[in-house]
Amino acid sequence: MSAPTADGIAQIGFGYWGPNLSRNLAAHAAGRWRHLVDLSPERRDKAASLYPQINVTEDLDKVLADETVGAVIVSTPAASHASLARKALDAGKHVFVEKPLALTTADAVSVAEQADQAGLVLMVGHTFEFVPAVRKMKEIIDAGDIGDVLYIHSQRLNLGRIQSDINAFWSIGPHDVSIANYLTGSNPEWVSARGARYLNETVEDVTFVTVGYPGGILAHMHVSWLDPSKTRKTTVVGKDKMLVYDDIDADAKLKVYDKGADRLDADSYGAYQYRLRDGEMHVPRLEMVEPLATELKHFLECTVTGERPRTDGWNGARVVAVLEAADKSLKADGDKVKIDLPVSS
Repeated sequence: MSAPTADGIAQIGFGYWGPNLSRNLAAHAAGRWRHLVDLSPERRDKAASLYPQINVTEDLDKVLADETVGAVIVSTPAASHASLARKALDAGKHVFVEKPLALTTADAVSVAEQADQAGLVLMVGHTFEFVPAVRKMKEIIDAGDIGDVLYIHSQRLNLGRIQSDINAFWSIGPHDVSIANYLTGSNPEWVSARGARYLNETVEDVTFVTVGYPGGILAHMHVSWLDPSKTRKTTVVGKDKMLVYDDIDADAKLKVYDKGADRLDADSYGAYQYRLRDGEMHVPRLEMVEPLATELKHFLECTVTGERPRTDGWNGARVVAVLEAADKSLKADGDKVKIDLPVSS
């Protein structure tokens, strides 16, 4: 199947995250946005009142049959992501799908392969890979300014948003997995996860997940729906310096600390001593942009140029592979589980 030449856009889903996508579509692709699909009459009424110029409907098949539509944006509950992405790809449309791409690695790989075989753009909404602070962290790490990365520690905590269809790690943990994959520039090798179900008996509302990367790098991720304060923080400890990205800090989202522990020569007994280094803290200048807008613009550009998105289907499948391995580890009471990493064909 050849790639579509039509430039129209359809959005599927106007629930929790959908309104943010709609706002950006209206701001940056108003001339291309044609349809919004949602099954809820209440949500359709709200969308129609906000965007009267858009065809708001529950008829997905009719929208996918519209030859003026070349791209579809999926923002629905996670369980429907893979099936809706397949359906849109079957209709010959480019697809942007919110995270996670699927609830199994096999389904994620299937969708990625389908897009590649059809010559269509498939992009997954790993928004934090478009955050200026995270991209600056990557730039600093790749330049060697903090030395070898030793470990990463992330916290994504809040009181809510509580879900019952997927656990906390599947819900918000994909952000931290995608950040760790991006910053290390390598493929995760294994996962060890512990968690608890305090609010209901079906899904974990708090998880502590450790992911192992080549070279002994560890990424420890604490995710919870049951915490008194909202925290969105990623710390990268390097051999020479340290980085702290705090998404809640409006004044200094990224800080570079010239801190570390330098090993001195062994003493006469053969024991090593260490000198602690506590140097200056630097706040890099960051571009003031909305990551979601940057992400959406990138997708729309890719649908025109045919460029492969930064967060393509295989990127999404690698994140799902970590999530699935974490589930296995949770069920095995924290046992280390090897990640079966999908490979692009």
